[in-house]
Amino acid sequence: MRIFLAGATGVIGTRLVPLLVAAGHEVAGMTRSTTKADQVRDAGAVPVICDVYDLDALTAAVVDFRPDMVMHQLTDLPDNVARLAESADANSRIRTEGTHNLIAAARAAGAKRFLAQSIAWEPAGGAAILQEHESAVLAIDGVVVKYGQFYGPGTYYEGELPPHPRIHVDDAAAQTIPLLDAASGVVIIADTA
Repeated sequence: MRIFLAGATGVIGTRLVPLLVAAGHEVAGMTRSTTKADQVRDAGAVPVICDVYDLDALTAAVVDFRPDMVMHQLTDLPDNVARLAESADANSRIRTEGTHNLIAAARAAGAKRFLAQSIAWEPAGGAAILQEHESAVLAIDGVVVKYGQFYGPGTYYEGELPPHPRIHVDDAAAQTIPLLDAASGVVIIADTA
């Protein structure tokens, strides 16, 4: 399968790219940072430098790759958890305008499948934005993956466990791979205990 992965250099994207490549998929890994192109290439994917908010450039990039699936693993979160509240508007924009643009690009490219990440807990504020994001994905027969809070290397919880729902980021990536062929709907990926 040809997969256009938006968010290829994020916490989960960096884990998904090598898993997708190892499973035999052809992957275009999108990042907005030119300095991360080598990271995507080294993981076995075709690097695509693009900003999700540049609809024309995004559409051209997705159409050029001709994906079977567009995978939305974008967030706009700070590296420092103490600055999380400051980034709420930016992350909401990813879930609204970013999702809208990725869906438009996927449609223009004729992609048959769409998978987007979401969260498995009720956010403090922003529930309406989250619902809008998920509804947009479901409206095109996409798959919404609601992850528990990530823990493990490179996450906000490297040395401690967050409250439930939670999932080790490596397990989250591994459990995403079988969803490439999932029927449209919502899937929750979280630890059971």
